Amino acid sequence: MDPAAFEVSSSGVALAGEEVGEGPPVIQLHGVTATRRYVLHGSVALARGGYRLVSYDARGHGESAPAPDDQGYGYEELTADLATVIGERASGDRPLLVGHSMGCHTATSYALDHADEVAALVLAGPVTLGIPATDERLAYWDALADGLERNGVEGFMEAYERSLRADPAWTETVVRITRERMRLHRHPDAVARALREVPRSLPFEGLAELETLDVPALVVASYDEADPGHPYAIAEAWAERLPAGRLVSEEPGKSPLAWQGGRLSRAIGDFLDEPAVRRRLG
Repeated sequence: MDPAAFEVSSSGVALAGEEVGEGPPVIQLHGVTATRRYVLHGSVALARGGYRLVSYDARGHGESAPAPDDQGYGYEELTADLATVIGERASGDRPLLVGHSMGCHTATSYALDHADEVAALVLAGPVTLGIPATDERLAYWDALADGLERNGVEGFMEAYERSLRADPAWTETVVRITRERMRLHRHPDAVARALREVPRSLPFEGLAELETLDVPALVVASYDEADPGHPYAIAEAWAERLPAGRLVSEEPGKSPLAWQGGRLSRAIGDFLDEPAVRRRLG
């Protein structure tokens, strides 16, 4: 199945994307420093199952244009970009939103204000509790941005590896995947700016807000040995607060479910077959 490329303009920022398949829309949103490849990791299983997979690069990432000087990379802008993509690519249908990390936060921010316009949510790797990041965490993100600005991908990787806390059994895989995705950006200076601005932005104020989001939600957790940057405990907390949320994960010691496009797609397919989700898909 060959994807068809598209481009949409959101507040003058050209967002590059692609879609494949026919049926209810499934919109994918990636994390900071990633691209649209890094949500379902190339799996088109859902497209073969009767869904239309829509993915796009966030502003400043991958093939998308950078934010102009009078705009930025906070969740207000990211959520407005998502609204534009939904308006232009969902064809009036209620989409399933599938987001990882920054994309998970963006999807949640949108759904909090548009719950009736979303069929369901798949929220992988949440990292925020809805409170400002600590100075220590901001220093980490700033160091990554400094490295990228100073010496490109190699500068970023030097800073990244210096602070990597994954179990040694996973280090080689994590470093390889990160290096591969960092090479896909046309505008590394924009990614560096996003590294500074995204962590300083909040998609919502406090976890209590999640209790108002009565939309079917599948929260995808990863164990901390392989992916300490997306703590298991935070995914657990999200699933507990969301009225219609539940938690899924890989088996302990296995590769994170969020890294396995095929297995994640099957889990999402099962979720989409649940009556509560099916009714909202119409």
